[in-house]
Amino acid sequence: MGTAEMTAVTAFAGMRRVADVLFKAGCPDCRAALELRANALMLAIGATSRTTFYSFTCTECGSAVRKPAGERIVELLTGGGVRTLRLHSTT
Repeated sequence: MGTAEMTAVTAFAGMRRVADVLFKAGCPDCRAALELRANALMLAIGATSRTTFYSFTCTECGSAVRKPAGERIVELLTGGGVRTLRLHSTT
């Protein structure tokens, strides 16, 4: 008898609000190790892996940071309440 793997979507299913989820991120400019709340991050989902990324402003140096987001990162961020922007092509 197999067990189903739990995903972030499954873990957060039915929750009305996610309280105090902290995401760890690093700033490539000042090398600060950051802990950010969901409202400090933004996820953009594009048509390809090259156009799917998350972004935030470094709380230490103020740099605008943009990092690629693979499937696992997308799952964790959306499950943790990060606002998401879906990018659409104009063609």
